[in-house]
This record gives sequence, structure tokens and C-alpha cells, in this order.
Amino acid sequence: MHAVYRIFPLLLVGLTTSHSSNAHNQAPAFKGPYLGQPSPGLTPRAFAPGVIATDTHLETEVLFLPDMTELTFTRSGGEYGQSTRLAMQYKNDTWHWKSIPAGKTNAYQSRFSPPVSEIKKFAPFKDIPVIGYTRSAADTIYFYVLNFDDGSGHLSYSRKINGRYETPVKMSNTVNKGKYIAHPFIAPDESYLMWDAEKDGENTPDIFISFRQPDGSWGEAINMGDKINTPLYEQRPKVTPDGKYLFFWRGDVKTEQDGSRYVVGSPYWVDAHIIEQLRPKL
Repeated sequence: MHAVYRIFPLLLVGLTTSHSSNAHNQAPAFKGPYLGQPSPGLTPRAFAPGVIATDTHLETEVLFLPDMTELTFTRSGGEYGQSTRLAMQYKNDTWHWKSIPAGKTNAYQSRFSPPVSEIKKFAPFKDIPVIGYTRSAADTIYFYVLNFDDGSGHLSYSRKINGRYETPVKMSNTVNKGKYIAHPFIAPDESYLMWDAEKDGENTPDIFISFRQPDGSWGEAINMGDKINTPLYEQRPKVTPDGKYLFFWRGDVKTEQDGSRYVVGSPYWVDAHIIEQLRPKL
């Protein structure tokens, strides 16, 4: 499965240049926060089945603007000849599909997930092959580097001190365990860190969490359990800007009879209280 996984992150990282389809403009509107979907509680569920999560396409992670007024994701397969970025806007308690002007996809996407080029302008990161990063409310940057050939890599962080980023510090082995360590998400207050990785003896990624200890160190990586992690791929954990839900991606890689491979999967969500259930009692 490792050969499959090498191509898999590229399908999720390589968000596309195709713009959203105008065909959605005639689709029905959806009222209420989160498209009017009932809360999944503490059991993860596909997000907005039939609207965002479908059985006939590949959908990537759902991202929200900080004020929760827009969301975006990509879709491929079926009538989508290439991966296509789609967007929805929340106004007057109603979600509507939003068109992204041709040629503006990258600029639109950067509002939700700033590209690595945004931090490459800072000296400490210029010569580091950063793949992706997450930023706390205090502007501490947590990032990962990854060798897709053998799965080696690690998470590191860099604090902003007196307006300048310090030399990055590699995180300890309590966090940097396994292979294909990727897609970190740091809590705004840096009280916990989530990421995905393959642990020894496994060939699909799970989602892990580490909690900040009273002495400032990071606790041992905790597998987030069988409600979230399955024999499939679980990746890209993110808590919504309002702090209410944990979103992540779940999917698999399939093989056609001719040997060609394709990815299936959709975004899932679960009540963010599941994080507190894993927090060690001190």
C-alpha cells in the first residue's frame, strides 16, 4: 500500500486550477448552520450526504472561512473531468452555491488555506522543504516535511518572538512516530496538536492527538480511537473555526482490473467534544 500512499497525498495536496461549475447555481438552497445538517454527535458521519459527500465522486476536505460564512472543497470523478473546486456561501441563514471566476481558483483557495509560499518569505523556512503547515492564534507555525518515497519526515514548529520567527525546532519522539507524518492541526491556544501518520506495522494512516503538558512539553501521541480511525485512510483533521466540530477525510484507494488506481472518499465530521474525551486527567 505504500506505493499507493505516495500518490495519494498529491491528490489531496494538488488542489486544482479548474473553477467551480455554474450548474450548481440552480441547485436548492440549504438553511441553517452547517447546511442544516443534524449534529453527528460523537459518532463521525459523512458531511451533508448527497450534497457534499457523495457515493459517485471523490470529495476532499471541507474548509471554512474564520467567520463561517463560506466553505470550499474539491470534487472529481463522474462528470468532473478533473478535480474541481466548489464553494458555498452562507447568507441570511441560507447556503447557496457560489461560482469561482475562471483563473481565480488559487486566490480563492488561499483565503481558506494559505499556501506554503506564504511562510517561505520568512528566513527560517526558505531552505526547508515544507509540505504544509498550521498556525496558532499566537502565530506559532507547526509544519511538516515528508519524503514521499520512503515515508520519512517529521513535524517541527517555530515561534514568533519579537516579530521574528525563531529557528524551527523538531518535535520530540512523543509526536514524531511512524511514517508519512503529515497534515498537522494546532489548537488556537496550542493546548493540543492533531496530525495523521502510519504507525509501525500499518499501511494506512490514522489520526493522532497530543496534549500540551503542564510543563509545556507535548504528551505521548494518542490514537484517536476506532470511532475515527478504521482500516481505511483517515487524514487531515481540522476543528471548525467556531470550535464545535472536528472535520477529517476518510477514504480508500481502489484498483481497477487493468491495474490503474483511483481514490474514493469524503469529508466526515464529529462533535469536537470527542477531543476532550481523550484529554488525560491530571
